[in-house]
Amino acid sequence: MSGAALLLAAAVLFAPGPVAVRRRIGSGPVRVAPVRHRPRGDPLATASALDVFAVCLSAGMSVAAAAAATAPSAPDGVGAVLRRAADLLALGADPDTAWSAPDEAGDGSEALSRLARRSASSGSALAKGVAELAEQCRQDAGHAAAAAAERAAVLIAGPLGLCFLPAFICLGIAPVVAGLAGDVFTSGIL
Repeated sequence: MSGAALLLAAAVLFAPGPVAVRRRIGSGPVRVAPVRHRPRGDPLATASALDVFAVCLSAGMSVAAAAAATAPSAPDGVGAVLRRAADLLALGADPDTAWSAPDEAGDGSEALSRLARRSASSGSALAKGVAELAEQCRQDAGHAAAAAAERAAVLIAGPLGLCFLPAFICLGIAPVVAGLAGDVFTSGIL
């Protein structure tokens, strides 16, 4: 037993890595297929950027200064909208023009633009609305994570059932049937 353990330890210590094995068999580098779908932005990063924007507004910063301060740490879509709005507001553009969302913007930036335009036209507090939008982003992220976990549980159940069903038949049902068949044949009923 100890000889087998020594051989196993020697094999683990001196075994060639995957690069050496590929070189020895003559195959080239392993190529990984490119990812076909582009990953979505992090909704929690969007929520945190919106929180920073709301805190800057609550602290008394102007909308242009708060947007300029938040834009570098925001995700791409929200950051682009915040940078554009900060630049246009600093130049004196009206809020409807400054907060118009570009077509490629995503990750909650459309909702932010709508909220800022509505706030500029009605005079409502922007900080409270942005904080509520950040909370909504967090809730959406939580719901998406729960849905993904439920989807994974459903997808795992099929292969797991296919693995356990033959084992259950071989180890649970077959011995009982074999034992009953042996009793039936030895009793002389058949």
